[in-house]
Amino acid sequence: MVLPSIRTTLSGCTLAAVPTTRKTNRGPSAGPANRAALIAAAREIFASEGLNAPLNAVARRAGVGQGSLYRHFPERIDLAVAVFDENLDALETASAAVDAGLDELLDRVIERTLVSTAFIDMVSGNQHDARVAHLGERMQAIVAAVVDRERAAGRIGDHVATEDVLLAITMLAEVLARTDAADRDAVGRRAWSIFHAAFAPRGE
Repeated sequence: MVLPSIRTTLSGCTLAAVPTTRKTNRGPSAGPANRAALIAAAREIFASEGLNAPLNAVARRAGVGQGSLYRHFPERIDLAVAVFDENLDALETASAAVDAGLDELLDRVIERTLVSTAFIDMVSGNQHDARVAHLGERMQAIVAAVVDRERAAGRIGDHVATEDVLLAITMLAEVLARTDAADRDAVGRRAWSIFHAAFAPRGE
């Protein structure tokens, strides 16, 4: 089973503005800063234009040359994996909070709808690529921890498996990606109310 984001799929982080002017070449010492700028720029470009956005737009947004981009990320998929790995880092941190549950996961899906959908598309389209496989595994572990916490608190039934929640989030992300931005919150919460009813503990 694959997922997002969750849109992250999923991180909800606030990003600092990325410089749009070309940086002065500072040699190898600029490598880590350039890499971070490229990832931040790619996150914004992928969210607005999808995974097939031109990579020169990412380089321009990051303020680096194309040569620097390809040194750090030889293929588009390498850059996408770096973006989603960072998103999952943030999602793991947020989901580790003792009070983090499925509702918080939903909020992050809604906030990062387009990124989550891109995550789903990339993982499902490259399931056998070693660079990608770990992303689905990380997402599954995040959701499994939340499901265990919700079950222990009596908020979901024993019949609910991690795969059920992953499927629900995948469906939600795909629906939201086709929904006008102004309507996403309402549509997301309406859909989640349906899942809540399906996931609720069942009477004996």
